[in-house]
Amino acid sequence: MESSTYHWTATQALELLKNNTISVEAYAQSLLDRIHERNRTIKAWAHLDLVLREARILDKVPVDKRGPLHGLAVGVKNIMDTKDMPTEYGSRIYDGHKPNEDSQAVAILRAAGALIFGKTTTTEFAVANSGPRTTNPHNPKHTPGGSLCGSAAAVADFQVSLSLGSQTGGSVIRPASYTGVFAMKLSFGTIGFFARSMDDLQLVANVFGLRGDEIPRDIPLDQISVAVIKTPFWSLTGSGTERAICESISVLRRNNVKVEEVSFPQEVSDPKVLVRIQEVIIQSEARVPLLPEYHLNKAGLAYEVRGIIENRSGITQEELRDAYNRYSNMRTIINDLASKYDIILAPSAVDDAPIGLDDM
Repeated sequence: MESSTYHWTATQALELLKNNTISVEAYAQSLLDRIHERNRTIKAWAHLDLVLREARILDKVPVDKRGPLHGLAVGVKNIMDTKDMPTEYGSRIYDGHKPNEDSQAVAILRAAGALIFGKTTTTEFAVANSGPRTTNPHNPKHTPGGSLCGSAAAVADFQVSLSLGSQTGGSVIRPASYTGVFAMKLSFGTIGFFARSMDDLQLVANVFGLRGDEIPRDIPLDQISVAVIKTPFWSLTGSGTERAICESISVLRRNNVKVEEVSFPQEVSDPKVLVRIQEVIIQSEARVPLLPEYHLNKAGLAYEVRGIIENRSGITQEELRDAYNRYSNMRTIINDLASKYDIILAPSAVDDAPIGLDDM
């Protein structure tokens, strides 16, 4: 049994770990063996911890004292501080950097009994489009997506059950799409999760207290309404995404779910405008936090990151104010649209994972 434990979802593993059917040490060893077998190809890890010692400590916790994530292997994006292993933010100027404290997210995981396996690869400061040589587990010639390349690849390749990350543009949903795993990114200010089942996502969401206002209840399928929004970028969509959306619509309709294809209102339908608004806001908000690194070690930063700080895009304060105003108006429009449906179905990426690792 133990030789195949790395295939288990987090929910499957948790049940057996909490009642001592399998030890945390044996579970961790199975994952380490998997990583040893695959790491040269996948390259999902910036730092891999010696977790067996921590696993033995967790095995000694009395059954009635075990946390909601007892013994589960979790990968953490290498921009989140960890007090017992390096946090390098995907940047060579932070090689070997060791914070004194855990980030709040990591502290919550540890308190819940999770086994922090290591730090997963990321693009530089999670803003660059390239960097790590992490590959897609389904085909190493293809990208796993960024910036959360390592977190998605590690879960997809059965190297850990769960992983954490962050999203500013599409750093959670795009890698999840490219690697074929489940992912969740909620409202602004929350972190994202990767897993191999919906139940696993619920496990982590519960630990972080992420709940809606209404208590979930069973609803007949024929009372559920779904809005399909192909987005203003549908003209760029490849056959993979188009096929996935169309098949999803067919499945829903076969099960008597009410499905309606909806277009974005005119105010949010120009792809060029949307891209520029995103570029203006993301680059402007990244510029000040990265300024100290620029002054201390400009040469050590990636060309793309230097370009953000140097404002090569020529963003003006007037343009930034306009972008914020448009963004605020767009949120109101989308919220109004969302209030009319139970679910919104939309593409998470324009197509299957592309060949190459230079643009994530």
